[in-house]
Amino acid sequence: MMGRIRFLRCGLALTVGSFLSISTPAQEASRQSTAAQPLARALGTVAAVDQQVITLKTDAGAELRVTVMDTTHLLQLKPGQKDLKEATPLVLADLKAGDRLLVRGTSGADGKSFEASSIIAMKQTDIADKQARERADWQQHSVGGLVKSVDAGSGTISISTNTGGAQKEVVVRVTKQTIVRRYAASSIKFDEAKPAPLSEIKAGDQLRARGQKNAAEAEIAADEVVSGTFRSIAGILVSSDTTAGTISVTDLATKQPVTLRISSDSQLRKLQPFVAQAIATRLKDAPAGGGAGPNGASGDSRGGSGTPPSGAPGTRNGPEGSGQWQGRGDFQQMLSRMPAARVSDFVKGDALMIVATEGSASTPSTIITLLGGVEPILQASSKATPDMLLSPWTLGAGGGEGATP
Repeated sequence: MMGRIRFLRCGLALTVGSFLSISTPAQEASRQSTAAQPLARALGTVAAVDQQVITLKTDAGAELRVTVMDTTHLLQLKPGQKDLKEATPLVLADLKAGDRLLVRGTSGADGKSFEASSIIAMKQTDIADKQARERADWQQHSVGGLVKSVDAGSGTISISTNTGGAQKEVVVRVTKQTIVRRYAASSIKFDEAKPAPLSEIKAGDQLRARGQKNAAEAEIAADEVVSGTFRSIAGILVSSDTTAGTISVTDLATKQPVTLRISSDSQLRKLQPFVAQAIATRLKDAPAGGGAGPNGASGDSRGGSGTPPSGAPGTRNGPEGSGQWQGRGDFQQMLSRMPAARVSDFVKGDALMIVATEGSASTPSTIITLLGGVEPILQASSKATPDMLLSPWTLGAGGGEGATP
């Protein structure tokens, strides 16, 4: 599924530092015999294994032919383990496509071959099990919303959440042990979220925290925090460039043209007229001043329901298949089951609701979700904003319907 969290890359990356500081006997022998050729390393995913040769797809996008010699030292670590003392021996026959490897050895002159002195592996099955546990943990022990304030000195973040249409303030407590990550300005992938200091989080950001809530669920002691700045745009399509992978829209709020990038992870959908009309009708019937959309969202143009990071399912405010949009997650479920649209399905003059990355001066915002067929919704109420319907965190994960990372 698009936009999946690839915890395996993150999990392995956490162990690389330990790997580099520890030498196995095979590595020491290789260093002594190849003093003129310093050891190189490669990190990637197994594409194929053919006798003594492993085809490795590196994280840099290259393809390496890794030769396993009789002297190659093979070890296996479980996700989360950071010390080679915890590693267990591994035989080449146990390696399968999809396993993650850290390889050290001698790189060939062509840059496409590699003689391995040591291989440290993480099995795909182990990673999948860890992902399932983390996914369940995010679903059961997390809270998210719109950042109201940040106090880096006391390690607290105040966020405004939305549950069933009711606004609630929650205090997120962060310690030195809390993992704090932030989405890159041009990325929509959770595994590309980078470690960041608390000072980078600002009011208006979307934030999700996983940890232990107190009894009143007014505070959470966070084990992990992920934040990001997202753009919500309601606009009219001006043009599209399939070759460049971009579209241009006129932002209805600013009346200014905006260029947006479409990636392979962007979710494009088009509402059927009767669905759009049903949402529009519900918007018209919403209590004055309540600001509640068809999903119970507040209508703040910056969002605030705080659904979880891509691939980390969030809460569901109504039973799946109930036929009612009790929360944003339920609309996301319906959205994820709709057929994907293509850029060619949208024509000049179409009204669009878009949630995108923040972007930068040199990099256009990347579309996370684009929804067409929304003319009735925009006409129904001035409260209709993209983030009322679209989760800025998910790329088809459906807000908790059991998406896999």
